[in-house]
Amino acid sequence: MLYHLFQWFKQVGFKFPGSALFDFITFRVLLAMLLSLFITLVFGKRLINLLRKKLVGETVRDLGLAGEHTKKGTPTMGGIIIILGILIPTLLFANLNKVYIRLMIVSTVWLGIIGFIDDYLKLRAKKIAQEKGEKYKKGDKDGLAGWFKILGQVGLGIIVGATLYFNSNVKTWREYTGVRNAADSTQIVRLVNGKEKIFIETKVPVTTIPFVKNHEFNYSKLLPAGLRDYTWVLYILVVIFIITAVSNGANITDGLDGLAAGTSALIGVCLGIFAYASGNFFFADYLNIMYIPNLGELSIFIAAMIGACVGFLWYNSYPAQVFMGDTGSLTLGGIIAAIAIIVHKELLIPIFCGVFLVELVSVMIQVSYFKYTKKKYGEGRRIFKMSPLHHHYQKEGYHEAKIVTRFWIVTVLCVVLSIVTLKLR
Repeated sequence: MLYHLFQWFKQVGFKFPGSALFDFITFRVLLAMLLSLFITLVFGKRLINLLRKKLVGETVRDLGLAGEHTKKGTPTMGGIIIILGILIPTLLFANLNKVYIRLMIVSTVWLGIIGFIDDYLKLRAKKIAQEKGEKYKKGDKDGLAGWFKILGQVGLGIIVGATLYFNSNVKTWREYTGVRNAADSTQIVRLVNGKEKIFIETKVPVTTIPFVKNHEFNYSKLLPAGLRDYTWVLYILVVIFIITAVSNGANITDGLDGLAAGTSALIGVCLGIFAYASGNFFFADYLNIMYIPNLGELSIFIAAMIGACVGFLWYNSYPAQVFMGDTGSLTLGGIIAAIAIIVHKELLIPIFCGVFLVELVSVMIQVSYFKYTKKKYGEGRRIFKMSPLHHHYQKEGYHEAKIVTRFWIVTVLCVVLSIVTLKLR
């Protein structure tokens, strides 16, 4: 809103001191991050006190984990702080006319509402049990049904996939080495280092293949020639799968103090670099990656996300004063997935979201193996002492803070490896 206000000042000829700074994305990125930090740090404490006052506390199951009873009563639904820390700076400093900004605002609100309803229903079930004098057990028919959350994630996947495939403002530029044709409106000539280069503006659904020289892959090649008119169906299905998987991966990872928030902040740095590089024509040309017009504004949203995660980490680090709940974890996972798809780096998700992936796969392996052995031997057996994986290490005797720190280090290595793929081909 402030961006549009200063643009209006410029149009009417009113020179507001410092308004020209708003033309620079880097300046607005820094403002977004600082404001996000301010919101989460200053107003986060007030929200925590409000949640305590309303008795919005976490219920802890007896899992035999060290320090688990100290978490009982810790306020949850702290993801509201993260969502506000993302949305307010974005609305103030980003160009809201850009399709990518609108898409990310919708994604944040969409998953935020689903997570909020889930957390609210859990808390309501707890209060009802307390009023009846019954012992409340977390997970006993409380919260949203699993299928409903999946349905919400699928709905967002359809919105994101359909927008990216059909919206006329979603395009990529790719260098063209053929002969210039002045009659071809898709051919764009740019002067680069004193030499003319020809670029083709296209809407072909492509993604980046890491570590490969000719590193772009067209989704339509996965279909027979006669079915390529239906590439949009395949693309939307892929987007649905990615958003659902990453959102649930982030949700499962949120089991230790600071784990999901810190990991998401580090992943946000990686995505911010990808968005800035692909949204800047000269960086994209130098790195030989696809240039995505209008993408630079997305850096403002990502900066706000990083600031919100870091600010929330102030209160969520061990020992946590607040938990993000599904309100935060589902939202962060969905945001990360949507941004990765927008910047055409979805094949890199298993790398920079390595922690999310391992946590999710550990649960799938544990549950599948338990069911298989129960059916075959009459009793369920386990591969891990407990899943998700971070609880396995707790059972091994590692301190919670050490597990979180080491998972952060692993994420840093994954992020660095992902960034290296920009040149290592």
